[in-house]
Amino acid sequence: MRVSGFTFIRNGSRLNYPFIESIRSALPLCDEFVVAVGAGDDDTRERIVAIGDPKIRIVDTVWNPILVKRGFVLAQQKMIALYNCTGDWAFYIEGDEVLHEDDQAAVRAAMERHLDNPDVEALWFDYRHFYGDVNWITQTHSYYRREARIIRNTIRVTTTDSLYFLVMDKKKRGRYPRAASADARLFHYGNARSPLPMWHKRREMSQLYTANPETYPPPFHGITRQEAYTMDKRLIRRFEETHPAVMADWIAAQEGDPYEPQFGQHNLREWRNLMGVRINRFLPIDFSKKHFKPV
Repeated sequence: MRVSGFTFIRNGSRLNYPFIESIRSALPLCDEFVVAVGAGDDDTRERIVAIGDPKIRIVDTVWNPILVKRGFVLAQQKMIALYNCTGDWAFYIEGDEVLHEDDQAAVRAAMERHLDNPDVEALWFDYRHFYGDVNWITQTHSYYRREARIIRNTIRVTTTDSLYFLVMDKKKRGRYPRAASADARLFHYGNARSPLPMWHKRREMSQLYTANPETYPPPFHGITRQEAYTMDKRLIRRFEETHPAVMADWIAAQEGDPYEPQFGQHNLREWRNLMGVRINRFLPIDFSKKHFKPV
């Protein structure tokens, strides 16, 4: 069995992505790791080279500056990396996602177990979405609770988003892959970074979707975590597990006061999430979106 890891990144240092930790967390499972590195204005590429692992293969790219339709440039970069993978399985991990070392053996076992079963096209992970800082995680169905991140590399796949995969059985219509559990977790730190890098990340992401950065106001002096993160505290709970060991330095380097969840100013989306949390107290229903078909 041969396993490829892959991801894409641009300006990961400036935007405070734990992309080095992300790559390191997946490397023990991979025979190769492909990184599509977009031309940027920081030391992202140099830091990846400095990892010094011969399994890492960099594909240099340039992001299309005029492609602003629903973040499709992210899908392009994801697929550039995937199209350079040569393994039986391709393990996609985003630059703010990290695999716990305690789960590596389970992931490898799942790939071996399903290698010769064509009915299993992908493997899905349980997610821990941090919010505000690394001490809190979301419990809202607006954040996907499970997602397919390992895809069989012998089938035709594409995507319209960086998040999920579409299997192309037919020329004009895709479907979500048939996926089994990887029996593992992925830890998502994208909404736990320091407040100012978080603002820059949101602004740059908005440009990939709207091409109008002027609609995103500049940060005011002394931006705090409470001002950067505003989700209602009833949609958040304390994190009671352990962090991946590889994240220790990144966590220690985060700036700003500790996050203190507060009641939010509710919009329709948050009201729906609050209703979902209340229903989940009585019924074990997962309202979150699934981009795979469980098998």
